[in-house]
Amino acid sequence: MKLAKKVAVITGAANGIGLATARKFAVEGAHVLLCDLHAESVEQAAASIRAAGGQAAGFPMNVTDRTQVNQVTQEIVATFGQVDILINNAGITQDARLVNMTEAQFDAVIDVNLKGVFHCTQALVPSMLARGTGAIVNASSVVGLYGNFGQTNYAASKFGVIGLTKTWARELGPKGIRVNAVCPGFIATGILATIPPNVLEKMRERSWMGRLGTPEEMANVYAFLASDEASYVNGVALEASGGISL
Repeated sequence: MKLAKKVAVITGAANGIGLATARKFAVEGAHVLLCDLHAESVEQAAASIRAAGGQAAGFPMNVTDRTQVNQVTQEIVATFGQVDILINNAGITQDARLVNMTEAQFDAVIDVNLKGVFHCTQALVPSMLARGTGAIVNASSVVGLYGNFGQTNYAASKFGVIGLTKTWARELGPKGIRVNAVCPGFIATGILATIPPNVLEKMRERSWMGRLGTPEEMANVYAFLASDEASYVNGVALEASGGISL
């Protein structure tokens, strides 16, 4: 098991890619600490992992609330003694064309997708620095590489995540902490539920594999980057998109 005895904190872990990642990490031997906005849903997610034989605990946490982030991370470190892996997965969309996007829409996405990554990393990295080891994986997107129509706020946040990743890889790499990002393409999660079927079909056509990705496929990428198998991988923004950029 590639993550045996590792303690992994995963944000946005109650569903979608976050939950798939938590399940994958548990199968690989990690003690997974799921963080998400709603207490009931995150506890249900953690309970489902425990029922399958994994080690998991749920923590309600709003990544935009620095006071709450500090409280939860302090509790985690005090209870588990270490944090080996941080997966900054929490994210939202509020799409609109530039001419129609409100300031509130822009701010909400930046606060969760970009500032939330800053909050969680700054709160947890001292634990990693004290031990001289750790792996941080941040959720970016192909939109953070190439932009996308109607996603000014989302693109800005995901471009920003890549900037954070490369900066922290320089700062923390010499301290034994690797920092990488994953750039998923179009993944079959609940976030696509409101997209019309004809638009979904166009998304499938953009992938040279002819389909959407699955949360489990993204979880496999996260598991590799978080594991010692990626011990010399640092500062990478890894595209996992089925080849839509080709």
